Amino acid sequence: MKKVISVVGARPNYMKVAPVHRAFERYRDSIEHLIVHTGQHYSQSMSDAFFEDLKMPEPAEFLDVGSASHAEQTARIMVRFEKVCLERKPDLVLVAGDVNSTIACALTATKCGIRAGHIEGGLRSFDRTMPEEINRIATDAICDYCFVTEQSGLDNLKKEGFPAERAFFVGNTMIDSLHFAMPAARSCGILPKMGLCPHEYALVTLHRPSNVDEPGQLRRILEILAELSRRRIVVVPLHPRTRKNVDLFGLQSVIESAPGLRVIDPLGYIHFLGLVLEADFVLTDSGGIQEETTALGIPCITMRTTTERPVTCEIGTNILVHPEAEKLRQAIADMMDKPRKVGRVPPLWDGRAAERIAEILARLLK
Repeated sequence: MKKVISVVGARPNYMKVAPVHRAFERYRDSIEHLIVHTGQHYSQSMSDAFFEDLKMPEPAEFLDVGSASHAEQTARIMVRFEKVCLERKPDLVLVAGDVNSTIACALTATKCGIRAGHIEGGLRSFDRTMPEEINRIATDAICDYCFVTEQSGLDNLKKEGFPAERAFFVGNTMIDSLHFAMPAARSCGILPKMGLCPHEYALVTLHRPSNVDEPGQLRRILEILAELSRRRIVVVPLHPRTRKNVDLFGLQSVIESAPGLRVIDPLGYIHFLGLVLEADFVLTDSGGIQEETTALGIPCITMRTTTERPVTCEIGTNILVHPEAEKLRQAIADMMDKPRKVGRVPPLWDGRAAERIAEILARLLK
């Protein structure tokens, strides 16, 4: 019996790993699949909601590392995950995405002589001021296998000298989770519960340090959202980091001045997806939401200078906008008043990426 450990650390990892766990159920006679939760981002209510929404089993191990600086958090994960590797003796460790848990567990596995695979390999923003970009580059450099979501990932790995026979274009496991959750999201009742009508609101997520850690920048974005709320209801499930900074910088008055700006607590996956499905458009600085809106054909403005998911802009519905005040105002005005971009679903974003990953690994582990 072979053993595979998949690592989750932050909420986006859950959506990437949940379908992989279901896909490995087909191989339960030959492969034991375990989930290890590092606790990098953890609140019991939110994590439990996501695990329930995605029908994930209880983690085999919970490392409870908590928040800390990048160096301290990465070190804690490595120390605790090393013990898991030595005790559980997996044949392969799967990491996903680009958070600190991703690089920490890939590095630990590799140093323990355990093969490692990276779900979402090859993505590049080419902006090394983003901690996530460093995590992506370093993880791919040490992993044995990369599972790629889009053509740019293959192209980037080739340029970096990653062996072509160990890079697999499989599609996007985030979209697998979206397909899985769609029926529940459509029937979850979040719109009537919030008094919303389809296509009469904009949905906003905001959490990147470049947008929320500097008082002036966060104020400018909130003021633009307040302006937008005169034309559309604006729903903002507020990230804990952003919530903390709104209070720290004394920006609550900007929110309170705009009755159409509805700031709410973070939502579980099903309810959040329910809001995405019926939004007029989405405004975000997230990575995964660029992909989800592209798969659903929903217009999206991404408030960043770069994206590691270029396919969402090249053939999807995503528009990348530098988060300067006037550029953002213009992009929103264009979204409201001009014909909108019509996109296509990228190749292999068909809800079966995890099946391809499990099939490949079942073959490689023999």
